[in-house]
Amino acid sequence: MTKLLEWLFGASLLGAVWAVVSFDLLDLSIPLTYRELAWPVPVYLLVTFGCYSLATVGYRVATFNDCDEAAQELQEQIQEAKGDLRRKGLKM
Repeated sequence: MTKLLEWLFGASLLGAVWAVVSFDLLDLSIPLTYRELAWPVPVYLLVTFGCYSLATVGYRVATFNDCDEAAQELQEQIQEAKGDLRRKGLKM
Protein backbone atom coordinates (compact mmCIF):
# COMPACT_ATOMS: atom_id res chain seq x y z
CA MET A 1 0.00 0.00 0.00
CA THR A 2 1.39 3.38 -0.95
CA LYS A 3 1.79 6.22 1.52
CA LEU A 4 -1.00 8.15 -0.21
CA LEU A 5 -3.42 5.28 0.26
CA GLU A 6 -2.41 4.95 3.91
CA TRP A 7 -3.08 8.66 4.50
CA LEU A 8 -6.38 8.54 2.61
CA PHE A 9 -7.46 5.47 4.57
CA GLY A 10 -6.59 7.14 7.88
CA ALA A 11 -8.35 10.38 6.92
CA SER A 12 -11.47 8.57 5.77
CA LEU A 13 -11.51 6.48 8.95
CA LEU A 14 -11.23 9.62 11.10
CA GLY A 15 -13.89 11.32 8.97
CA ALA A 16 -16.26 8.39 9.37
CA VAL A 17 -15.79 8.31 13.14
CA TRP A 18 -16.28 12.07 13.30
CA ALA A 19 -19.48 11.86 11.23
CA VAL A 20 -20.86 9.05 13.39
CA VAL A 21 -20.17 10.98 16.59
CA SER A 22 -21.25 14.40 15.28
CA PHE A 23 -24.48 13.35 13.59
CA ASP A 24 -25.22 10.28 15.73
CA LEU A 25 -25.69 8.24 12.54
CA LEU A 26 -25.83 4.85 14.25
CA ASP A 27 -28.26 6.05 16.90
CA LEU A 28 -25.80 5.31 19.71
CA SER A 29 -27.43 7.78 22.08
CA ILE A 30 -24.26 9.81 22.36
CA PRO A 31 -24.67 12.65 24.87
CA LEU A 32 -25.14 16.10 23.37
CA THR A 33 -21.98 17.36 25.09
CA TYR A 34 -19.81 14.88 23.19
CA ARG A 35 -21.48 15.75 19.91
CA GLU A 36 -20.91 19.45 20.52
CA LEU A 37 -17.26 18.80 21.35
CA ALA A 38 -16.83 16.78 18.15
CA TRP A 39 -17.86 19.61 15.83
CA PRO A 40 -14.61 21.67 15.98
CA VAL A 41 -12.30 18.62 15.84
CA PRO A 42 -11.57 18.97 12.06
CA VAL A 43 -10.50 22.58 12.59
CA TYR A 44 -8.26 21.59 15.49
CA LEU A 45 -6.69 18.83 13.39
CA LEU A 46 -6.10 21.23 10.50
CA VAL A 47 -4.45 23.81 12.77
CA THR A 48 -2.32 21.11 14.40
CA PHE A 49 -1.22 19.79 11.00
CA GLY A 50 -0.34 23.34 9.91
CA CYS A 51 1.75 23.92 13.04
CA TYR A 52 3.51 20.59 12.59
CA SER A 53 4.24 21.36 8.93
CA LEU A 54 5.56 24.82 9.73
CA ALA A 55 7.78 23.47 12.50
CA THR A 56 9.12 20.71 10.24
CA VAL A 57 9.94 23.11 7.41
CA GLY A 58 11.56 25.55 9.85
CA TYR A 59 13.67 22.80 11.39
CA ARG A 60 14.78 21.49 8.00
CA VAL A 61 15.74 25.00 6.85
CA ALA A 62 17.65 25.65 10.07
CA THR A 63 19.62 22.40 9.80
CA PHE A 64 20.24 22.55 6.04
CA ASN A 65 23.74 21.35 5.19
CA ASP A 66 26.14 23.32 3.03
CA CYS A 67 27.74 21.16 0.36
CA ASP A 68 31.06 22.88 -0.25
CA GLU A 69 32.43 20.07 -2.44
CA ALA A 70 29.33 20.07 -4.64
CA ALA A 71 29.44 23.86 -4.93
CA GLN A 72 33.10 23.74 -5.99
CA GLU A 73 32.37 21.00 -8.53
CA LEU A 74 29.47 23.02 -9.94
CA GLN A 75 31.67 26.12 -10.29
CA GLU A 76 34.25 24.05 -12.19
CA GLN A 77 31.57 22.69 -14.51
CA ILE A 78 30.31 26.23 -15.17
CA GLN A 79 33.83 27.36 -16.08
CA GLU A 80 34.24 24.34 -18.38
CA ALA A 81 30.93 25.10 -20.08
CA LYS A 82 31.88 28.77 -20.56
CA GLY A 83 35.22 27.75 -22.06
CA ASP A 84 33.54 25.26 -24.35
CA LEU A 85 31.05 27.89 -25.54
CA ARG A 86 33.87 30.38 -26.17
CA ARG A 87 35.73 27.78 -28.26
CA LYS A 88 32.58 27.25 -30.31
CA GLY A 89 32.34 30.98 -31.04
CA LEU A 90 29.73 32.25 -28.60
CA LYS A 91 30.52 35.78 -27.41
CA MET A 92 29.37 36.68 -23.90
